[in-house]
Amino acid sequence: MNQYETVFILNPVLSEDQIKETVKKYEDILVSNGAKMISKEDWGLKKLAYAIQHKKSGFYHLFEYQVPGEAINALEIEYRRDERVMRYLTVRLDKHAIAWAEKRRNRNKQKA
Repeated sequence: MNQYETVFILNPVLSEDQIKETVKKYEDILVSNGAKMISKEDWGLKKLAYAIQHKKSGFYHLFEYQVPGEAINALEIEYRRDERVMRYLTVRLDKHAIAWAEKRRNRNKQKA
């Protein structure tokens, strides 16, 4: 199983409940495909570098997980179908990126 990281941006007009429901939906898709969730981060509402769908901001979320490679296709198909998702990016982590992600998680735990 490979380790992946996915960042996705949700539409800023969504309510708090709709955001939670959407994040839960994608987490459930991953878990049902055999993923082991390592980390979930809610980065909140951020200004975009350029307008996407005439929106200048979006709600950012990050998932870090281990999953078989074929499950990524199912996840990305769902991202493309969902109007609430403005953009997404999935990256397979190598050993250096995994070490960096672990340092980032530890740093965030110390701040909290």
